[in-house]
Amino acid sequence: MAAGAGRHAPAAADGLVRLDLNESSYGPSPRVPVAIQRALPLAPRYVTAEQGQALVRQIAALEGVAPEQVIVGEVLEPLGQHLAVAGKGGTFVYSVPGYGALVDAAAPFGGRAIEVPLDASLRNDLPRLLAAIQADTRALFVVNPHNPSGTVSPGKDFDAFVLAASAKALVIVDEAYLDYLPDAAERTAVRYLRAGRNVAVFRTLGKIHALAGLQIGYALVPPDLAAALRKRGVGSPHGLNQLSIAAAAASLADPGHLAWVREQVAAERTRWLDHLRRLGLRYAEPAGNFVFFDVGRPQAEVVAALKARKVLVARAFPPYDTWVRISIGTPAENRLAQAALSEVLRRG
Repeated sequence: MAAGAGRHAPAAADGLVRLDLNESSYGPSPRVPVAIQRALPLAPRYVTAEQGQALVRQIAALEGVAPEQVIVGEVLEPLGQHLAVAGKGGTFVYSVPGYGALVDAAAPFGGRAIEVPLDASLRNDLPRLLAAIQADTRALFVVNPHNPSGTVSPGKDFDAFVLAASAKALVIVDEAYLDYLPDAAERTAVRYLRAGRNVAVFRTLGKIHALAGLQIGYALVPPDLAAALRKRGVGSPHGLNQLSIAAAAASLADPGHLAWVREQVAAERTRWLDHLRRLGLRYAEPAGNFVFFDVGRPQAEVVAALKARKVLVARAFPPYDTWVRISIGTPAENRLAQAALSEVLRRG
C-alpha cells in the first residue's frame, strides 16, 4: 500500500464537507483502529491505575519530563477551575479572539478575563500580553499557533516573552496546532518547563492525531501544580476510557503518520493560499491546519451561502466580522470548498 493510502477520514454520511472545527480529514494512524479493536473487550471495564500510568510514562518519555508532571485528559477546563478556586478568583490574561475554554471555565469561580487584542499581523500581541499581567493574575493563557488566525509567533520573540512572563505568573501555552510545523520540537515551550520555569503546556490529540471524537489530550505542568490537580481528581484514570487511551498510545507511537499528515496539510495550505490570492483576498499567515481570510462582506452571509453548497466553515470571531476560517481538508474537500467560495464571492 502506498504511503498514506486509505488514511483519509470517511466522508460525512450527510454529504456535508466539514471544514468548521479544525478536525483532521486525514484520519488517525493506521495503528489506531487496530489498537481500538484490541481494546474493545476491555470496554466494560474502568481504566486501571496501571493503564493510566503506562500512558503517562509513554508521554513523559516523549516529552522529556517527569511522569509526575503529566496530567492526561482534555484538562483546560478543570485547570481553569482549579486556578480560580485556589486563587479565590484572580485574573486570566489571554488573546482575543481566541480559544476561551480555560478562561470561561474560571469565570463561575471568580476568574476575571483580561482580554488582549491580536496585533496588526493577527499574531498574539506579546508585549501587550506581558504588560497585562497583574499582581492577582493566576495565569497567562496563549495559543501558539493561534486560533482562529493560524499565525505563529516568531521563535526568538516568543522565547523572550515566555521567559519574562513566567517570572510573573503561570504561563499556559496551548500547542494544539504546533505539530503542523516541521520545527515543532525547537519551538515548544516544554523546553522551559524542563528548565523549571513556571510554564505549562497543553496538547490535544484531537487535531493532527485525528482523535477528536475520542476526547483525549494531556498537560505538562510544574510538579506542585500537578500534585494539586491530582488532589482534585484531575487526570484520574477513572476519568478516561479504554478506547481513548488505546488510541492515544498507538498514535503517539507513530510519528511517521504525523509527518505524513503534516506534509499533506502543508501542500494543501499552499494551494489554499494560492486560491485566496487569485481571489484577491487578504489573509493571516497560517501555520496550522486552517486558513483565516477577509471576504470583505458579513461573515454570516458567506457562511450561510457556503452551507447551502454543502460546505461547513467556522463560526464568527468578533471583531473580525468579515473574516472566515476554513479548516484544511483533503484535496477533494478543498477543491469543493474553493469552488464554492469562488461561486459565492462571484455572485456577490
